Amino acid sequence: QVQLVESGGGLVQAGGSLRLSCAASGRTFSIAAMGWFRQAPGKEREFVAAINRNSGRTSYADSVKGRFTISRNNAKNTVDLQMNSLKPGDTAVYYCAAKTMGAYEYDYWGQGTQVTVSS
Repeated sequence: QVQLVESGGGLVQAGGSLRLSCAASGRTFSIAAMGWFRQAPGKEREFVAAINRNSGRTSYADSVKGRFTISRNNAKNTVDLQMNSLKPGDTAVYYCAAKTMGAYEYDYWGQGTQVTVSS
């Protein structure tokens, strides 16, 4: 089992920045990749960014490229999401997720943290 706990959400004005952090515990050695997803009211959950735990290779949704940066600290078992130039459209509940080795999909999820961007 892997447990994920997010922190760092909050309220920010458009153009501002926030940094989300996700701390993993449990069988962290089994994690192959970690990612961030978000779900806005009335919308489906969507992919935001991901990072390979070993290689550090990253991927981003087109909507956040150039504004968001995902990073990892394997020694601390944390993954951060630095969000700059925030827009009202970024308002959502942000979820941290982990994909374990051999899994086809993300199989562990955090409880989510609210990010609200005011105009």
